[in-house]
Amino acid sequence: MEFRQLRYAVQIAAEKNFSRAAESLHIAQPSLSQQLSKLEAEIGTLLFRRSTNSVELTHAGEIFIDRAQKILDMADQLKQEMEDISQMKKGKLVVGSLPITGSHVLPLVLPVFRQRFPEIDIVLTEDSSANLEVLTHQGKTDISLLSLPIQDSALQFVPLIEEEICLAVSPEHPLAAMPRESKASIASLKDEPFIVLKKGQGFRQIALDLCATAGFVPKVVFESSNIETVQSLVAAGMGIAFVPQMVARTKWNPFVPVYLTLEDRPTRTLGIAYRKGRYLSKASEAFIASMREVLQNEKIGVGYLDTSTPS
Repeated sequence: MEFRQLRYAVQIAAEKNFSRAAESLHIAQPSLSQQLSKLEAEIGTLLFRRSTNSVELTHAGEIFIDRAQKILDMADQLKQEMEDISQMKKGKLVVGSLPITGSHVLPLVLPVFRQRFPEIDIVLTEDSSANLEVLTHQGKTDISLLSLPIQDSALQFVPLIEEEICLAVSPEHPLAAMPRESKASIASLKDEPFIVLKKGQGFRQIALDLCATAGFVPKVVFESSNIETVQSLVAAGMGIAFVPQMVARTKWNPFVPVYLTLEDRPTRTLGIAYRKGRYLSKASEAFIASMREVLQNEKIGVGYLDTSTPS
């Protein structure tokens, strides 16, 4: 049994298709089929049920792929440790990121990190909060930029900053005429139509929790997977929404809501997540340190948390 055969089997399970798996692995499909047949002959059982249109795991295949993923992940961690011993001259770092939040943070952080560690290749994986938690748990990202709350208890979270949450309303909304020094009460919003992010987005739960704490369930009229779309719908008068201060729009955008300060000035916590017990490479530690430094220098957020290096 060879490592490459493990990687081939895992890729077939992920793609559920031999052609796509072969393309992802940059090998010919006959070679992939041949290697899988050798592997199945060696272990004495079929791993996949083949049909004309699909490939499905057998019961033995499910067990095999689970173990294979763990073996491959351990091998990757060992490789990272050896690269660290060689003074981090080369390597690869897979960083998971929330798309919109990442678009505000990563352009500030990546140039700094690249200048300091030019031989470290950065691979970005953008996805929803829920999917990033899964990828981080599986070791498919080394670290991921996420916000609390984290649903997966197997993940370690390194807090970086607190970011204020504001209320977005259309320019024609009665609340838009509030004096600038006034603060909007969340409890007074119970009859308002809300626009929220779809399930799987971390900030959706934050919005729902703010309403629950104020004693009501929001009347959701629209859901979107993109906070930019949420803000456009608010600006068009379709409802109101909670918005992280970092992604609040500037005046150049044609669909700009009015942003109001909320009573008690609620915040969300942004930080880096990685799987508990997984080796945190020197590259990961350096990236976290660079992110903390840049966020502080740029004065992003309302507070800076946990200035120690993660252990």
